[in-house]
Amino acid sequence: MGKLVFVVDDESCIADTLAAILRMSGYTATAFYDGESALAACHSAAPDLIISDVIMPGMSGIELAIEVRERYPQCRVLLFSGMAATTDLLERARQRGHEFEVLAKPLHPADLLAKMAA
Repeated sequence: MGKLVFVVDDESCIADTLAAILRMSGYTATAFYDGESALAACHSAAPDLIISDVIMPGMSGIELAIEVRERYPQCRVLLFSGMAATTDLLERARQRGHEFEVLAKPLHPADLLAKMAA
């Protein structure tokens, strides 16, 4: 069984597609469509990696990343976004002592897999 990866995006086609690509690459990947459900699932099985969109209704990807880092420090977090509003959210996270790298949408699967392996 490969590493457990949660893919979180409010656009279900993106979350489902990325999870399917990761499964074909040997990961155990599950798609979630909001941060709250991904965080709740962490209680049952903490993932090795969370890949999350930044801008989502309800809990943003950055809020999810902060919660995950505080509760599951061994979990790695990769964020991605296609929105300019991400800059403000990242700055607020920095002010709280959190640094996150954000990958740009559209996200090419080969680039994602390379970043995950790094």
